[in-house]
Amino acid sequence: MVKHVNTNLNTRLGTAVSKRTTPTADATGGSGAGATFAGEDLVIGYSKDDPVIDGESLVVPPGEVTALVGPNGSGKSTLLKGLADQLALDGGSVVLDGREIHQLGAKELARKLGLLSQENVSPGSISVEELVYHGRYPHRGFFDSVGEEDECAVRDAISLAGVDHLHEREVSSLSGGQKQLVWIAMVLAQDTDVLLLDEPTTFLDMHHQLEVMEIVRTLREDREITVVLVLHDIEQAARYADHVVALKGGEIQARGAPEEVVTEELLAAVFGIDAEVELTDRGPRVTPIRACHHDP
Repeated sequence: MVKHVNTNLNTRLGTAVSKRTTPTADATGGSGAGATFAGEDLVIGYSKDDPVIDGESLVVPPGEVTALVGPNGSGKSTLLKGLADQLALDGGSVVLDGREIHQLGAKELARKLGLLSQENVSPGSISVEELVYHGRYPHRGFFDSVGEEDECAVRDAISLAGVDHLHEREVSSLSGGQKQLVWIAMVLAQDTDVLLLDEPTTFLDMHHQLEVMEIVRTLREDREITVVLVLHDIEQAARYADHVVALKGGEIQARGAPEEVVTEELLAAVFGIDAEVELTDRGPRVTPIRACHHDP
């Protein structure tokens, strides 16, 4: 068990840790009711003259899973970064439990909202357990040692992510899928009411994709954590999300329950494919047929 964490690593990991960490009321995760989380009239981009998201609003249902879907370049990750305060807003506001997030200090925000981004880099010599302990950064003072609450939260996060057998391994020695599960464990150790995941299954094999999505299912069913995630796989979104938001060209094209959003018409209009959609007890099943070469 790690009893002391090198505080210099927080500096090396940078703001990615402080903005990806968040606690809740106890070590089991979540306050039990889900957090209210919304963005209104959002203008987000990398240039004020050419925003990617221009005036869109999104209310995230508390304690449930919302999936952002759309083709490459549709603005999914940009929207998520704006919601997470990783990308400054050029207009609009993001409100978490009644407060605008730009009014919160970095640690206070990190105790309320966790983010797993696409790019995660850790020092090569750090162990899995040490990395997960850095999810507790927002809950401790700079010179504070690890306490019992931290230990409980880390054990719980490692168990939920299914990486108990890896806890002594160096992160650099792991496969891509294992590393993703470890980064998820670190975010879970933040113990937040809101969790944002940017393409958590991209580049993973099917086994690790399913492991990640089962963690998301558990967060919804057992922890009542509010989850927003970006997904490329429309069937994963349909199966695991309570709500689906479809974007194209930075604009929200549809939102609602999976069976309402994942339709043959939407797949043609947003994804540019002809497909058959069958409703099943596990959500809409999509069978792609061909790429559309016309404006639907």
